Parts: sequence; structure tokens; C-alpha cells
Amino acid sequence: MEKVVQNSCALGHSCRKLGIQYGGSRHGDAGLGRVREIRDNHGRRYRVGESPRDLIGRPRSSVLWKAWVPMAAVGVLQYGYGAAVPALMERNGWGLVGAIWLLAGFTVMQAGVGLPTAYLRERHRIGPRPVMAAGAALSALGLVALGHSTDLTGALLGYALLGGTGAGLVYAACTSTVAKWYPERMGRRVSVVTGAFAYGSVPFIVAAVIGLDAGNLTAVLDIAAVVLFLLVAGPGLFFRDPPQRWWPADVDPRAWALRNPARRMNPPAIREFSPAQAMQTRVLPVMCLILLGAGAVSLFNAAFLVVYAGGVATTAGAVALAAGLFAGVNGAGRALSVGISDRLGRCPTLSAVLSVQGVAQLLFALSAVTGSTGTLVVAAALAGLGGGGFYPIFASLAREYFGEQSALEVHGLVYSAKAAGGVLGIGLAVLAVTSWGWAVTFTGAAVVSLVAARATGALQRPGLPRTLPMPRVPEQSSRYAV
Repeated sequence: MEKVVQNSCALGHSCRKLGIQYGGSRHGDAGLGRVREIRDNHGRRYRVGESPRDLIGRPRSSVLWKAWVPMAAVGVLQYGYGAAVPALMERNGWGLVGAIWLLAGFTVMQAGVGLPTAYLRERHRIGPRPVMAAGAALSALGLVALGHSTDLTGALLGYALLGGTGAGLVYAACTSTVAKWYPERMGRRVSVVTGAFAYGSVPFIVAAVIGLDAGNLTAVLDIAAVVLFLLVAGPGLFFRDPPQRWWPADVDPRAWALRNPARRMNPPAIREFSPAQAMQTRVLPVMCLILLGAGAVSLFNAAFLVVYAGGVATTAGAVALAAGLFAGVNGAGRALSVGISDRLGRCPTLSAVLSVQGVAQLLFALSAVTGSTGTLVVAAALAGLGGGGFYPIFASLAREYFGEQSALEVHGLVYSAKAAGGVLGIGLAVLAVTSWGWAVTFTGAAVVSLVAARATGALQRPGLPRTLPMPRVPEQSSRYAV
């Protein structure tokens, strides 16, 4: 099915109304070509006919890299915080419980802001540029507040409230913008951007482990705030959304829908679900519970790894290696997990990823008992591989279970479980560490992760019949009756 959706002059007006740079002036309106709406065999609609150069004057790869840079910068607020904890405790006289609860508060805000931002973005109430500008300012203020506040209340209001909100805005704007520009490779491209959220903090983590102390903490965080603001706000000024249901003109959407190997292993949704309808299904609560458990373990590792490794490893270099490996593999493993799930299926890959994270916790517990630096480093690498790989899989499941129209909002619902995971894996875990010790706490984290891996067996696309209908058997003729 195919139809022309609007003429070129109307398209230019529509693009300007949506805040999209209209780039067809060099060849006149004819440069945009014939804009069509195509429907595939699954009923999904595609808008075909405009190239990225027509719409924004640049190839869409520029959108990917302009989102990658801010995500790499803002990830320092989460993944770099654990490396700064020893210096914060030394300068401010904080205990481990107070210092760690700040990160729990940050996580609640960072994850919680995703759903309302997705709601506004899906309904075109707000474009990506104001979201990025606000995120840049709030994230930078969060670092400044952390560098200058010596009491927990000031740091909570500054770093957790402002910084967490800012990081959540940047995360939501970058992922949603890339998803709109790469509809045919959404999972892989979004995973590249979310991966930067983790491995972008590796230079800061290594530098903090080796050289950050109470004396230079304020200056380092002030400089980091300025750099972060420039790296987020600068690229954010160029963010644009394509028209609704836009599809690249060089990819035949109907052939893609039929021949894409990822779709054969991961078929599209039975129908389109609204967020309210998705909440009424049985699978969405299961997804939230799995993400809660998996996220709690991943955040536990991110928050405590530097503090824990400092008591096991014999040198600062070994601590930096373990922490850097965790963050680096955490980010790089996201694209890897999506690629594997395209071929093997989302749920089997998700189960394997969470199992790897569970094995890593057991190795951490072993290193706590034996004091082995080698075991610590291996555990950190495996924890990074398992602790990041599940996030983009959930984003893909949201689209493939509940449809494309409300995918960002539904994923926002699932991703908000990370907020509860932060309270469990950071806030409550610090009480477990101080009461029971590292070995017992890591063992408990292994159980949580392995149970989450097992629970993936309950995931099923909503809308499918629970049982196959039984064929009706005709009654036996009376002459054969016994």
C-alpha cells in the first residue's frame, strides 16, 4: 500500500512547524522528491522520500555522533561517582553510608525523569534542543554542588536532585533522537549511544583512582562541570527530529520487514499498545521486576567497585584497571548484546547476560575471601559485560512487544524500575555491606541476578493466545458405541 502524503510545499511548512531545518532550498522544493506513505505486511506505516540532507543538511551519522559525545560526558555523574567516594569521605568527613546514599538519590532522579520526558517527546510537546540545554545546565550544576558542598543535604539537593535530573534529560533526549533517525537499525545505534554513558567515564575513573584526593577535589569537579556543559550543550544545539514515521529513502521498508534477520528471530508486536494498555498486560510487570533486580546488581557494582577493590588490590593501578574494565566493558557490551540478540533472540540473550552478571558476583565473593587481585579483575570485566548488556535489550523488547507508536513511553515505564533498583542496589546494599561484609553481600547479589535470568522465561509477547484451540471431535456414531 502506498500513497503520497503531502506535496513538497506542505512538507516544507510541516518541517518548519516541527522545528526541523528545511534543507531543500538549493534545488527548490523539488529537491525533496515525492513523499510517500507505505504500509508493510505487518500494518506499520513508513514515510519515505526525504533524505537526511533534505531535512537537516547533513548525513544522519552526524546525529549519532552528536548524541554520543554528550552521553559520554554525562555518564561521569553516575559511573565516575564511585571513584570519587574516597576523596569525598576524606574531605567532608562522611561515612560510607551517607556518601553512597547520594548516588542512590541520583539514580532515582536519573531514571525517574525518563518517562515524563518520553511522554512529552512522543507527543511533540517539546523538541530535543531545549531538553539538551536544560540537561547540560543541571548536570553541570550537579557537579559544582558536589565539589563545593560539605554537608549531605547540600550535596543531595545539588548532585542528586539537579545532577540526576540533568543526566536523565540528556539520556532521554539522546536515545530518543537517535531512535527516530535510525528506525531500521534502532537497537544497535541506540546501544552505541547508551554504551558511551558507561565507557565515556573511563578516563575520569582512572584519573580519580590514581590522583583524586581531598585537596584537589573541588578544582577537579569544577573543571569537569565546565567541560561537561560544553560537551552536552554544544552538540545539543544541533539536535533535530525527523518527521513522524520517517524512514530512510535508500532502504525499502517492505523488503526490510520481510527479510530482516533480526525480525525473523524477534517478530514485531501483535498490535499497537498504548502505555495504559501495556500496563494492563502480564508481561510489563515481569519486565519491570527483571530490570529492577538486574539494575540493582549492576548499580551495586558501579557504586562499590572502587571502594571494595581498594581493600583487595595491592596497588592503585590494579584498582584503576578493575574499575576501568568494568565501565569500559559495560558500555562496549551493550552493542554486542544487541547484535547477539538479533541472531539468537532477545530473551535467550537476556538470560545469558544476566547469568554472566551473576557469575561475576560469585567471583567477587571469591576474591573477598581469597584476596586475589586476578579474580577481582576478571570479575570486574564479567560484571561490566553482564551489567550493561541488558539495558538495550529491554528497549528492543518494548518495541517488539508493545509496538512502535508508544515504544519510548513504554520503555520509559520499564526503565523507571532502575530507580527502585538504585534504592535496593545502592542504598540498601550499603547497609548489607556494613552489617554482613563483602562476601555475603556479593553472594546475595549473585542470587538476585540469577533469579532475574531465570525469570526471563516468563516473557512472552502480549496478544498471543495462551493455549492453542483444541480441535472439535465429532461425537461417535451410536452404532460403534460399546
